[in-house]
Amino acid sequence: MANIRPFKAVRATRDKVSLVASRSYQSYTAAEREARLDYNPYSFLHIVNPGYKYQKEISGKAAYKLVRNRYLEFKEDKIFIQDETPIFYIYKIVNREEQSFCGIVAATSVEDYFNDVIKKHEDTLQDREEVFKNYLDTVGFNAEPVLLTYPDNAVISNIIQEIIQERAEYEFTTTYRDTHYLWKIEDQDLIAIITAQFKQMDTIYIADGHHRSSSSCLLALDKKNKYDKDDYDDVYNYFMSYLIPESELKIHEFNRLIKGLNGLNKEEFLIQLDTCFRIENRGIEFYKPSKPHHFSMYLDGEFYSLYLRKTLYEFDNALEELDAQLLYKTILQPILGINDLRTDQRIAYAHGKLGMVYLKSKVDSGDYQIGFGLFPTSVNQMKKIADEGLKMPPKSTYIEPKLRSGVTIYELK
Repeated sequence: MANIRPFKAVRATRDKVSLVASRSYQSYTAAEREARLDYNPYSFLHIVNPGYKYQKEISGKAAYKLVRNRYLEFKEDKIFIQDETPIFYIYKIVNREEQSFCGIVAATSVEDYFNDVIKKHEDTLQDREEVFKNYLDTVGFNAEPVLLTYPDNAVISNIIQEIIQERAEYEFTTTYRDTHYLWKIEDQDLIAIITAQFKQMDTIYIADGHHRSSSSCLLALDKKNKYDKDDYDDVYNYFMSYLIPESELKIHEFNRLIKGLNGLNKEEFLIQLDTCFRIENRGIEFYKPSKPHHFSMYLDGEFYSLYLRKTLYEFDNALEELDAQLLYKTILQPILGINDLRTDQRIAYAHGKLGMVYLKSKVDSGDYQIGFGLFPTSVNQMKKIADEGLKMPPKSTYIEPKLRSGVTIYELK
């Protein structure tokens, strides 16, 4: 059974939330970050980039301590407030394509993570886990919820629909033209009903945030080993998550860009591809795959469609049916010599929202020699791979919604 509980979020005041909320630090260009830091003193970027105050790049543990200081300053200046009682939060996003995402922000059990009630579909890197674990331990808060998905549930949906008829605690639109809403679920009877509904679920799934969740769980283990039962703080037994029903999850593809043809010329490369694929030259016509096991390829100014020869390729498990894995097993590894997708510098990734125009431009510029377009992974594929205990290749999915940092914060100290 899935164990979630309410918590007392630290969050921006209603009048400042639109100024505080930010995208993830890495998603900004250097120029965008500088502009926001220069002209918006309330941006959450001031907390996660504390060296700006001293016009100096600061990293590692020294930076973590300064992040903690900036966070405390936001609390002291009443930019942040904290709810007095533990509650749930409804978070809704309507993006510029008018797609709507609506779910519950809650604290999710570390024990569920270790017991595989919370299923994972993606490998994590130990170094990144350790870095983020140490970061959390020093700064004492988590400002980015892990995205989890659960089977559609009529009871939870009805509660959400009832509450969102009321005025939202937050309503703001970003420069990306996405509109964000937040409601508080303070009624203890409703909190109990939602909690009970999740307890009836055998499994929920991580959609996005594998490193954030694993790092939080490692930190909990560290604290348990360090402190006796009386001194251990129960807050470490949970991590902040954003839970949305499966029907509202949107998965985009991650396309691949490759440097070089591993010593082959164009004709030799196409001949090797012919072993596993039916190839059609589509010239300058933009081509995007329309079904699984179909790929688009852009090479030397032309688009190609690649259709898998299924009689020559057998699927033994859910992972082998995944297009990202299929591309790796039939082209990237045997023909292009890319063995380690995590470390090989010849491969780069571009999420599907950037479109085939972006893929074409990166090849035409000479930065890469070839681009591959994939069909998006489905929610059922993601779940099946997780259920079989398998892990997808890196950058197999680009999942929406993407929440803003600093809207709700889970305190660890």
